[in-house]
Amino acid sequence: MLLNMWMYDLAREQAPTYDHLQTFCRLSLDSGYNGLGLYLEHRFKYKSAPWIAGTGALEPETIKKLQKEFPELQIIPFINLLGHFEGFLYSEQGHQFAEEPFVGMQACPSNSDFVALAKNLINDTVEAFSSEIIHIGGDETMQLGRCPKCKAKVEEWEKQEGVDGKGKLFGEHFGPMAKYVNDLGRRPAVWGDMFLEHPQALEYMPKNTLMFDWQYFDSCLESSEKWMEKGYDVVLSPTLHVYDAAWCHLLPSEANVRQLTKEAREINAFGLCLTTWECGLFSAYDSLFPAISATGKIFSGKTPIPTRPFRDTESTNLKEEADYDIEQSLFLKAYSEENERYEVWARIMGVDLNECGKAFAFNGMRSSLKVRFLLQANPFLVWLNHHEELTGPRGDKALLLVNEALKVAPNEAAKGISLFVRSVIEFVRIVENARQEYSDGNSEKTIAKLALTRQIFDDLSRVATRTHNRIGGSLADIERCKVAKEQVERVIVRIRRYADGSLGYMPSFEHLTSLNFMPHDQAAWWLINHWAR
Repeated sequence: MLLNMWMYDLAREQAPTYDHLQTFCRLSLDSGYNGLGLYLEHRFKYKSAPWIAGTGALEPETIKKLQKEFPELQIIPFINLLGHFEGFLYSEQGHQFAEEPFVGMQACPSNSDFVALAKNLINDTVEAFSSEIIHIGGDETMQLGRCPKCKAKVEEWEKQEGVDGKGKLFGEHFGPMAKYVNDLGRRPAVWGDMFLEHPQALEYMPKNTLMFDWQYFDSCLESSEKWMEKGYDVVLSPTLHVYDAAWCHLLPSEANVRQLTKEAREINAFGLCLTTWECGLFSAYDSLFPAISATGKIFSGKTPIPTRPFRDTESTNLKEEADYDIEQSLFLKAYSEENERYEVWARIMGVDLNECGKAFAFNGMRSSLKVRFLLQANPFLVWLNHHEELTGPRGDKALLLVNEALKVAPNEAAKGISLFVRSVIEFVRIVENARQEYSDGNSEKTIAKLALTRQIFDDLSRVATRTHNRIGGSLADIERCKVAKEQVERVIVRIRRYADGSLGYMPSFEHLTSLNFMPHDQAAWWLINHWAR
């Protein structure tokens, strides 16, 4: 295989310094990778879009300096020129490019100003990066054909030409973009998922386009072989399951890596790319270094894959229930090589905790605990949806595991992650006790219980600050903790004002803790009128 790389997701709020990026480059080379992908989206200081560069965005001069220091490592830019354009769309200068106003994450391919911007972003990227490969995105464009102009095109093509209108819309956008990359002397690359949904779009792509086939739960053989038969090179792309875990689903991640590595060798693929998504919401990239390193050694053949089955099922779908031979885990071995306590911690947080089920289980969906505790700006949502689970035996088991993980955590990254998970469980339990006091009419005791959660968010804010300083982690996580604490204070004020029945009724605790609570709106019309959202 010609390409053996992992991809660092800057777009999910990462703000690495030059020292952090040096660490990633050295890790890459030491682990057997010959490529490092930087997934940029809006986290790059594009010359043609200076209005998009948020605090800590990557600078072109930093890239040039890295390339000079690490000439043996191909540093590959990943931009996104249709879907996953949300960082642009939710800025004042970029909202005009949206396929739908304040909805989703896709720009409009019929907007000539957007198309011009996309080409300028390619120019800026090519100027900064010396990489042969320029990845222009293309994944998850579920909003194709939504705006009136795009919809009219799609309907006309389907009626007049009998073609897949959305596929043509997609192909007529990305084909010229890929050709533009070619004209600049580089090789275009795209994600493959939308070409599976709209096969006709492939007809528009130059033959030297690299197809990144990301399959995080199943085999790549069927899709990749189809593309190879049509003359395209493929890069098989497994992932570390962080976005859908309290920390990381370690064994399914390893199974995904092993499976796609074997398949890449079987079909003589162009390469392999380990994706690592979403290390915001209290994940930390340095906690993944052993798994990233182990994957690089598997990809490059430095670490042979054991011949014994790792899973006891013939299914290639990771969502199918399976038992893993944990003693065969190359990932856990990598943590053990770092530190014996690190392996114990990784086993607890990456295996044992997952087995608590429900919110901790491997199901492929974004972690509901992370989303409901912090992402949606109202931590009471995690109580609303998970109080039965986290105050019962399942929560008891999870809390026992996380406390054990805290005891053995060998470094700051491990401690911070463990503290975050424990904080979620403790918050839910405190709020459930407060809810009981509220139901019993004890408003002062309710307030006293809720006041205890202030410390949770203060502690987590300090963890987020240290993660940012240590490895370039999310600045948004610091703000999320502040916003969560503000919501607790807001609810405390509501209880003081309205728990005595001064409205003529006593609002339910669920309503009182909502961001949308409005005094005198006894019927919660904001909730009932779904059409208005």
